[in-house]
Amino acid sequence: MTIGVEYLRIIADRLKSIKKLGDKTLEQLCTEELHWTFNQESNSIAVIVKHVGGNLVSRWTDFLHSDGEKPNRNREEEFIDSLLSKQEIIDAWEHGWTVLFESISGLKEEDLQKTIKIRGEDHLVMDTIERQLAHNAYHVGQMAYAGKMIKDKEWSSLSIPKGESEKFLQEMLARHGE
Repeated sequence: MTIGVEYLRIIADRLKSIKKLGDKTLEQLCTEELHWTFNQESNSIAVIVKHVGGNLVSRWTDFLHSDGEKPNRNREEEFIDSLLSKQEIIDAWEHGWTVLFESISGLKEEDLQKTIKIRGEDHLVMDTIERQLAHNAYHVGQMAYAGKMIKDKEWSSLSIPKGESEKFLQEMLARHGE
């Protein structure tokens, strides 16, 4: 196996794990909670989802052949809370991630050093992937934090629950024969 092939496998796994955290956040919240904001300057989870979806569709549609900032994208509109139902929010979320995963799965090792454009600026494909990973992790972290504020004690942890680190460590060691 070559480094490029391994990198593409790893990056797909990392992106899937980030999406899963977002999925688990969305599952815990009702429609009203998805539209909650802390203050006038903060974004609701619905708005964050709309932005992430719009960004993914723009960046990863026709990825190697057209600018990642598509002419039909209206980034400013992504920050208007207009997705009314939970299903609309989930649909926007799933659509963006589907476009990303289909594009990533079609990449070859030799594509990693190609140059693409975003807003007319040159970027290596590998750099573009890393930027997307960071962007998505940032916004999914916002979603999880907002969800935790909304649900308080009813929040189901997305990772190792407080007070269970040692138990988790021992389970992992046992699973891996340590």
